[in-house]
Amino acid sequence: MFSKTTILYFFVTSTLCTSTLFAANWDGPTDGPPKQGAKKIIFISQNLKNGGTTAIFRGLEGASRELDWSAAMVDGKGDAKVIHDEFASALKLRPNAIVLGGFQTEDVADLIRAAHDAKIVVAGWHAAASPGPTQDLFVNVATDALEVAQVAADYVIKSAKGPVGAVIINDNRFDVANAKTKRMKEVIEQCKTCKMLAVENVLISNADKEISTVVQRLNKTYGAAWTHTLAINDVYFDNMNFPLKDQNRLDIQNVSAGDGSSKALSRIKSGLSQQVATVAEPLTLQGWQLADELNRAFAGKPPSGYVSKPILLNTQTLIKSGEADIEAGIPYKEAYTNIWRGKPK
Repeated sequence: MFSKTTILYFFVTSTLCTSTLFAANWDGPTDGPPKQGAKKIIFISQNLKNGGTTAIFRGLEGASRELDWSAAMVDGKGDAKVIHDEFASALKLRPNAIVLGGFQTEDVADLIRAAHDAKIVVAGWHAAASPGPTQDLFVNVATDALEVAQVAADYVIKSAKGPVGAVIINDNRFDVANAKTKRMKEVIEQCKTCKMLAVENVLISNADKEISTVVQRLNKTYGAAWTHTLAINDVYFDNMNFPLKDQNRLDIQNVSAGDGSSKALSRIKSGLSQQVATVAEPLTLQGWQLADELNRAFAGKPPSGYVSKPILLNTQTLIKSGEADIEAGIPYKEAYTNIWRGKPK
């Protein structure tokens, strides 16, 4: 059973007028195998339009430098055939590990079997509904999707100044997205002053093209009853402000149970966007965690069992944090470096 380790969170007061940042002591792994020598890692991103995969790779790339590894990323472009072809190409390069960045094992099931036969370690980020090892993956790195969804839906309910009429935007190709959507829907339906209006399925890769039409249709169907939008990823809100403005719906508030992309953080911090909060993940940390988990695999050791906690960010918390990185208070680099250098605490 993977532990729910507290590393960083934002506590929002009951009035939601102020927020306080708490950076806890490092509760992740403090021991493990030393670095295993030069390795080649290929990270396949489901779609580089999803800023989460880019941020994860940056973290993995930084950790790889510390480990004397080489790390390369390829773009699956949100297309199942491209992803399959890129995985097949990666196999031919005989890397030590392949990482599934934001897509499920079912998309490349036949190739994963080939990777296992070739003694190539296969790991993932957001590649399954839950964090931890799976039948096909040495480990899936992620926060707990149900916890992320709970935090996002709770924020909508507690911050609302009246009845809530909620729409959820999902991409039902992904188990983790479906898990988030199911939990958010349950939380809204349990709220006595809330009404669950609709679940909209919009592919992340098509969000920029479809969101305007979706907004027009939702406004026509639900009108003033639509007060809040929840989404499984920040990308849906990258292009939603103008369509909402065109529909004269500046009253609608948007909250993401997504990754906390740089675009999302910037617009939330400005206070000018209708996206008012995001439940972010410590993405750079997770990139370092991926490196540590792979190092354990190379050493013939089991996964660490570590699960990072989500980070609730709204305008107030981002203004209070100033220019600081939201992961700045977490000593994960020191912890992992000490492990890899054979100096565990």
